[in-house]
Amino acid sequence: MTELPSAGDIDKISQAILKGSRAWGILPTPVGKIVDFTELVINKQIDISKVHEGYLQQAPEALFRALGKLRGLFDRSRKTIYLDLSQLPTRRNFVKLHETGHGVLPWQQTIYEVLEDDDDSLSQHAIEEFEQEANYFASVTLFQHEIFFSELKKLHLGIDAAVALSKRFGASLHATLRKYIEQSPKRCALLVLDKASPIQSIPGFPKRNFFASSRFLTTFGDIEWPELFGLEWSFAKDYYSNRKGIIPGTVEIGTGNGNQCFHYQFFNNHYNGLVFLFPAGEKQSSKIDLILTTAR
Repeated sequence: MTELPSAGDIDKISQAILKGSRAWGILPTPVGKIVDFTELVINKQIDISKVHEGYLQQAPEALFRALGKLRGLFDRSRKTIYLDLSQLPTRRNFVKLHETGHGVLPWQQTIYEVLEDDDDSLSQHAIEEFEQEANYFASVTLFQHEIFFSELKKLHLGIDAAVALSKRFGASLHATLRKYIEQSPKRCALLVLDKASPIQSIPGFPKRNFFASSRFLTTFGDIEWPELFGLEWSFAKDYYSNRKGIIPGTVEIGTGNGNQCFHYQFFNNHYNGLVFLFPAGEKQSSKIDLILTTAR
């Protein structure tokens, strides 16, 4: 994750809220308790996934460029959070804390007050920066700062470790894997594939995101991925076949330091195809044994 200029301030605010709400060290992270402590309200009667599209279109275009698909909204005047209730509870946890971040970061509040709550007065850059800050607040709060790293160190290298951590903290697997990659001292990376478009005549999956640990990037440099992964990629074939469970394999990838052989573990979480990568020879030992589920 790109370090934010305000990261240190956000860390202090998050830690104060975790401790003040008596959520520090409690796992899974009690998100409801945290939101209650901030005196914000979650509206459970209105589902923004069902709000009339014409109403949502009144929001500034820059907001949608920054957010993509709308998962949550924070009404600053009413101190109320609205959610897409069709999301799984683990995904809603992150969104709740994201919207809470908008409510508790004091400089965001100050800017909105100066602009008299006129979102159209905010530049796209300011909106995107606010979203990054809210994402950072949600991540460090949900995963409780150094507590996540302490739990991560107990587990071996693998997607099953991230599954265990997602259950431990009450987070989605996608969010946990991203945090896992960011914090891992090992050489590992995550390639995220979108679902195939139904109008494509040739089966393939677009790249959504790619995240890598700092040691991975130091060793291998940048990787130029294709825009579309066809069935010549073994994990894309696994995705196309709708295989279940954690599926291991090997793949050769061109890196900044030439072609390299990587182990991968593929997992379909129903939203995306997740490809966890690590180089051949990377140590995988752990203090706790987990059962690896593989598809047949």
